[in-house]
Amino acid sequence: MQLEDMFRIDGKSALVTGGARGLGRMIAEALLVSGARVTITSRRADVAEQAAKEMAHLGDCRAIASDLSTPGGAEQLHADYCADGRGLDVLVNNAGKTWGAPIEEFPDKGWAGVMAVNVQIPFKLLQCFLPLLKASGASSDPARVINIGSVAGLKPENLSAYSYVASKAAIHQLTRQLAADLAKDGINVNAIVPGFFATSMTAHLRNEDGSANEGLAAHIPLGRFGSPREIGAAAVLLASAAGGYMTGALIPVDGGLSGCS
Repeated sequence: MQLEDMFRIDGKSALVTGGARGLGRMIAEALLVSGARVTITSRRADVAEQAAKEMAHLGDCRAIASDLSTPGGAEQLHADYCADGRGLDVLVNNAGKTWGAPIEEFPDKGWAGVMAVNVQIPFKLLQCFLPLLKASGASSDPARVINIGSVAGLKPENLSAYSYVASKAAIHQLTRQLAADLAKDGINVNAIVPGFFATSMTAHLRNEDGSANEGLAAHIPLGRFGSPREIGAAAVLLASAAGGYMTGALIPVDGGLSGCS
């Protein structure tokens, strides 16, 4: 296999939860460009369909409306995904939830939903799709599970998002445990650990031109937001033959936040 072919995923089927917007959209686009057939989800059917329509020029992209706030929603997504008999080679658990409030005011209701969406649902989706992943995986070409963590789950950040940071630390450790348990089944499990990217969650940290504001730029060793290509490339690495010998890894894509401080 030529080096450039190591990063192709032609003919593979991928599911990206929360793939209509933000980091999920960036990852979905990169997988499409690299040859995968991609299914994206969003809670709103119109948002999912519009995003899939906009990405159709990149490759085979379809949309499923899915509310992943409960295990029942995960089971429904599984049923909807499997309705046309499509297999699954790459599962990207990107859909997430956060809650922010000062420590003195952080409410009890800010915990259960965040922990469910960010930790329980990725596990539930893996359970649901395990037969398909086992069917597509082999020691020479494993199926892939890619969880999306956060630099805030590796080191303290000034976020006041206590359930969120706990949930991201949890998904990092869950990634490692699942990788150990599923290696024998031809399934690699890794996590991408993003820092700051220009998404709706960081709109308050951007200048008018879209760049990171002065305070954030000074905080990040590389001094800028990550780009869509950079987060997308990390997903392609983990989904392709280039990442075939990687499992249980936490891959920081954070401009040096976790490694330089």
